[in-house]
Amino acid sequence: MKSEGILRHLAVVALASVLFYVGGFWGVQTWRERQGPWEVTFSADAAGNPTVEINQARLGIRQVRLVFAGAPARSAQVPKTIRFTDPEARVRIPFGSVVFLDTTVLPGTVTLTLFGHEIELLPRVLIVDKREHAWTAGLRLDFERS
Repeated sequence: MKSEGILRHLAVVALASVLFYVGGFWGVQTWRERQGPWEVTFSADAAGNPTVEINQARLGIRQVRLVFAGAPARSAQVPKTIRFTDPEARVRIPFGSVVFLDTTVLPGTVTLTLFGHEIELLPRVLIVDKREHAWTAGLRLDFERS
């Protein structure tokens, strides 16, 4: 009789542990992903200049464009939209490179090096070559080839 009571007690504890784990994991994942990722579209404008468009819907960041005049764009690889949701996005960008990527809590932080310029995407501000730019819908930054 005693072993039946112990087994039932262990089964209740095991079930409660599984439910607590699944509920906790779901809660943390939902909190982590609630704002969504950065969406960055790599393309070329009509003149063939590489262009990067940054969007983050939840933060109200729309159509922020960076245009790199005179830089070579590999047209076979663009346009391409990358959603920075996980570390795998690091290797998939068509031009430039990802220097830093933190997707622990989305949208996170993304730092890119594009044609000699350092671009940092932070929820609070856009940083280009160590200079802050407020997020403004439709913002356009032009870079001349140096």
